[in-house]
Amino acid sequence: MFSDTVKAIMETKRMYKEVIHGYDYNKVAMAPIKPEDFELLKTTVMLTEEDLQYLRKAGEALKNQIDQILDLWYGWVGSNQHLLYYFTEKRTGKPIDEYLSKVRDRFGQWIFDTCFRNYDEEWLNYAYEIGLRHHSIKKNRTDRVDSVDIIPLRWLVCFIYPITATIKPFLEKGGLAKEDLEKAYNAWFKSVVLQVAIWAYPYSKDW
Repeated sequence: MFSDTVKAIMETKRMYKEVIHGYDYNKVAMAPIKPEDFELLKTTVMLTEEDLQYLRKAGEALKNQIDQILDLWYGWVGSNQHLLYYFTEKRTGKPIDEYLSKVRDRFGQWIFDTCFRNYDEEWLNYAYEIGLRHHSIKKNRTDRVDSVDIIPLRWLVCFIYPITATIKPFLEKGGLAKEDLEKAYNAWFKSVVLQVAIWAYPYSKDW
């Protein structure tokens, strides 16, 4: 279990924008993941108290670069038709601009939540909710669009690398001290892996 000191540090709440459509932190159903299994996931990915401290440092380095990070990520998705496909309208096959925009805002907030939130039951519940919104169980419902029904699990797993590898230059640009850079980067990597493992829950009976 993480210490009270680290929990207090991670309690800092940050927002990408004042109003974010469909951002329902603290308002979603409980994840069907036992607390002891959640702790074992953290242990298995080697997420420590020190990592949470370095995630906060990562957040301080990234907080003024969110739009640039999203521009990079969205540019990459937009340049790969097999990824952009999951944001297209079923009937026409054309990208749904409003859908992309709303998801972008929540993606920006995800960066803040990854860095500044306490990794507790509320965080777990929302991580599970994100998984549901990629699965046919809840995809399209938040934004009320008629898009592709599910994002296959393989793309969530593959996303681990680009979302991790591309963050290091932003950590450097954000003024993170050299002695902190690798630790912050590795903490980010661990968190992304942990979250994708949680997102995978709706996809697998053998989770």
